[in-house]
Amino acid sequence: MRIVTLNANGIRSANNKGLANWMNSLRGWDVFCLQEMKANTEDVPEELLRPKKSHGHFHPAEKKGYAGTALWSKQKPVNVIKEFGVGEFDREGRYLEADFGHVAVVSLYLPSGAAGPERQASKDRFLVEFPKHLRALRKRGKEVVICGDFNIAHKEIDLKNYKSNKKNSGFLPHEREWLTHVFDEIGFVDVFRTLDQRAEQYTWWSNRGNAYANNVGWRLDYQIATPGIAATAKKAQIYLEEKFSDHAPLIIDYDFAL
Repeated sequence: MRIVTLNANGIRSANNKGLANWMNSLRGWDVFCLQEMKANTEDVPEELLRPKKSHGHFHPAEKKGYAGTALWSKQKPVNVIKEFGVGEFDREGRYLEADFGHVAVVSLYLPSGAAGPERQASKDRFLVEFPKHLRALRKRGKEVVICGDFNIAHKEIDLKNYKSNKKNSGFLPHEREWLTHVFDEIGFVDVFRTLDQRAEQYTWWSNRGNAYANNVGWRLDYQIATPGIAATAKKAQIYLEEKFSDHAPLIIDYDFAL
């Protein structure tokens, strides 16, 4: 099973940069998760409704041109869930789950606090509320893979300029502790780090100051999974050959049948 996740920073913008062509040419993917649609379902480009004859699902935000998630799968899900029960975030289209019976795959988009105190407060509310749902997912007794832009770099290895960002959203101590709690207490696994321990493996770069050219980045995009399916992960790749947004796609292959 190959799972791909990408923050598109606008599905129409990413498509103008070749996203549909890449999805159609990329071999072997079974589930493709996308965050930050910034579009209503009726505005999704036709070629991205069912790439490779997949089943496409979309959860746009109520606010036009904002947030939203999408998910495509080769196999039709048993059920599709578009909320986790907190209205503030469900209205922003931040959660989209495809349930395949024995395994569920989620496209998730955490709020960013970078725009100021009001947005950081929203992010902090998400950090309070979402662990309840994570625990509920664990109690279902099935394997779960949650893909998406968490807007948090977990450890110093996960961003270039960690010393100067300790007071900035995305690397605040309580945000990092939240991820540690998700891994160590709730029991999800940071799948990428089980396969690749190297430094300077980033998925997001600022548009300022030649950050991408100089690889001054952050690892904000994750696939976190329950231990059973995480243990089957065989290969991880951050795709850098084409640029569809300010994020790079994260591709992980699992020895697991969808």
